[in-house]
Amino acid sequence: MKLIFWLSVFVVFYTFMGYGILLYFIIRLKRIIKGKPAIVAPINDLLPNCTLVVAAYNEEFLIEEKIKNCLALKYPPGKLKLLFVTDGSTDKTPEIVGRYPQVQLLHSPERAGKIAAVHRAMTFINTDAVVFTDANTFLNPEAIITICRHYADGTVGAVAGEKRVQIDENADASAAGEGFYWKYESALKKWDSELYSVVGAAGELFSVRRELYQDVPADTVLDDFMISMLIATKGYRIIYEPNAYASETASENVSEELKRKIRIAAGGIQSILRLKSLFNPFKYPILSFQYISHRVLRWTVTPFLLILVFVLNILLALQPGELFYQAFMAAQVLFYVLALTGMIMEKRNIRIKALFIPYYFCVMNYAVLMGIVRYFTTKQSAIWEKAVRKQ
Repeated sequence: MKLIFWLSVFVVFYTFMGYGILLYFIIRLKRIIKGKPAIVAPINDLLPNCTLVVAAYNEEFLIEEKIKNCLALKYPPGKLKLLFVTDGSTDKTPEIVGRYPQVQLLHSPERAGKIAAVHRAMTFINTDAVVFTDANTFLNPEAIITICRHYADGTVGAVAGEKRVQIDENADASAAGEGFYWKYESALKKWDSELYSVVGAAGELFSVRRELYQDVPADTVLDDFMISMLIATKGYRIIYEPNAYASETASENVSEELKRKIRIAAGGIQSILRLKSLFNPFKYPILSFQYISHRVLRWTVTPFLLILVFVLNILLALQPGELFYQAFMAAQVLFYVLALTGMIMEKRNIRIKALFIPYYFCVMNYAVLMGIVRYFTTKQSAIWEKAVRKQ
């Protein structure tokens, strides 16, 4: 029982902290041996022709602001195209986009999902690079330049930008928890990228070489993750570029964030089943290590191991003389009491920031469990139900 307990504790610790610690020291050692990677300066003549793709569905209240944000992006004249695809939109989104001659509009009344819209848009694109961004995120002016400069390196097949969640002083658990999570994720992505490759890209902002783009199945839930990882399976690296960032508001509340996380978790299981080749360390020695450590453990066994650790800890703590396990049990109970208190305070609109992290941690792992159940018990639609975000 003790052996299973400690193996489970190790996997849980490794998943959420140990991999980051190990990665940090590997990067430090690599820098001692090879030096810190040089920053690639963008040279206009070397920047590829690029198309920025925005898939928008019923975004009439912010689409004009998004268009203006895109028009303000810095890039060599004549090298950047803007393409908005508004398939399925029933509001004024297509009409508003159509007012801007600088933007190419694609619209079809049929709503087949974001990935179907992206596939259709890609047939109109012949530039060397493609950048994807969501309609509800806003990019910094240098985002496209800092992304596309990496394509001067022939080993780079995709580039992931950074997601930033806007947080104010009165942030609730959804905002503060999501913001903290993405800060930690950003650190891991920086180190992953420096070691070899980022493990997938987020749809808020990422880019691919047009020639490497591959359509994914129409029922794909995490299309951004799958598109980027299919490029990685071809032997190309995914670079992380934190100086290109997409800002968005947090989910309206924890319920909306939970809905989004459950869908992502279900998509994670789908992706793992479709990327089985990445479990071969002989073919992908570094990428396989990164993929399992950073993604697979979180999306599969770790939430179950949290339950197992709790149950085994109870059994061990009940044995006479086991003071250490009793103290460990007390620490676990305290953590979950803080998470429960955080949930209660959240429902009463009482903001106690110290409780946000344990509460959000529990929400994330609950979402994974529910996502796994959802994937194996219900038909998973590729059409997003947008989470309501703060205004």
